[in-house]
Amino acid sequence: MDHINAMISKISQEIPPFLVMDVLERAMEMAQNGEDVIHLEVGEPDFDTPAHIVQAGIEALKAGKTHYTPSIGIPELRNAVAAHYARTYGVEVDPQCVVITSGSSPGIFLALSSLIDHGSQVILTDPHYACYPNFIRFLGGEPVFVPARPEEGFQMNPRDVERALNRRTRAVLINSPSNPAGTLMEPERMDRLGQLGLPVISDEIYHGLVYEGREHSILEYTKSAFVLNGFSKLFAMTGWRLGYMIALPQHVRPIQKMAQNFFISPADFVQWAGVEALTNSSEETAKMRDVFNQRRIAMISKLKRIGFGIEVDPTAAFYVLADARKFSTDSYRFAFEILDEAKVGVAPGIDFGSNAEGFIRFSYTNSMENIVAGLDRIDLYIKTRFGG
Repeated sequence: MDHINAMISKISQEIPPFLVMDVLERAMEMAQNGEDVIHLEVGEPDFDTPAHIVQAGIEALKAGKTHYTPSIGIPELRNAVAAHYARTYGVEVDPQCVVITSGSSPGIFLALSSLIDHGSQVILTDPHYACYPNFIRFLGGEPVFVPARPEEGFQMNPRDVERALNRRTRAVLINSPSNPAGTLMEPERMDRLGQLGLPVISDEIYHGLVYEGREHSILEYTKSAFVLNGFSKLFAMTGWRLGYMIALPQHVRPIQKMAQNFFISPADFVQWAGVEALTNSSEETAKMRDVFNQRRIAMISKLKRIGFGIEVDPTAAFYVLADARKFSTDSYRFAFEILDEAKVGVAPGIDFGSNAEGFIRFSYTNSMENIVAGLDRIDLYIKTRFGG
């Protein structure tokens, strides 16, 4: 038995857990035991996929769209992605540079795989989406963190990036709107990053979920970029597992070969649902966005009244990264205290990097009723625990 245990790869043993999932799984266990738990930890829209998208998927199934497709996606969806970026951002995208993936996570893996050799460095912010550095390390690369400060809305500062550049730097990885902060990167910062002379990997999965201001694609500022996007957030299609990448032309063939080996192809009928989503969903997404905005405003207001710190109000995605250091500097322990005592799931800031330690990420992908009830529970717990 010891011999079998010794056969587990070092890399699989050392990859860190996704702490949000630790909270979620504990919350699910509590619910199975009959406890009433409110979820404010996960970034999954509580809306059903719009009916016309579901119907497009059903019609594709009925039409026999159940077979392998090209490894980088059907031409119709690749064309639809290019048209979407032209329509939304005024940028020209060659459909031949669009790669369809089974969710945006495989896209992150493929983009990084096409850039990283052993010892390569990728610059990203701290805090960041929890899985980014795990992808980089898994591929033999080294994540290099630059600080993202709460007073700047946790935006990447190009000056910090410039200081971090060296001969091993292969890319800069950005995420706007941001997970975990829910803030937008200023166009001036994106423009400056685009002029650094190396690829920018831009995770644009929360585009379309903006309530104040306007999001920008990195392609407005540089052609030396990889764009990652998908259907999970804006179209409430998390379970469909559909995403895409816009790659540099010279990287498409290497990415195609990896996709052939590792993923074969995205699901056929799901891609046809994606075509429908990109071409006929503006009314439905606008309704969802309005509801998210109402929740955002209510959550920010209540968190501030409870005593959480928010220096720059988030204006996009569906997260609030709130300073909880007046209550605890151990966000992991504090998150589980809130779960155990208040029966509310929240995400510990440490999951997103050391600069988010002492912060808690709240998600407003639950109903207004549940958000209000959950924050009331947290308010009561804090008053009981700390006085006030």
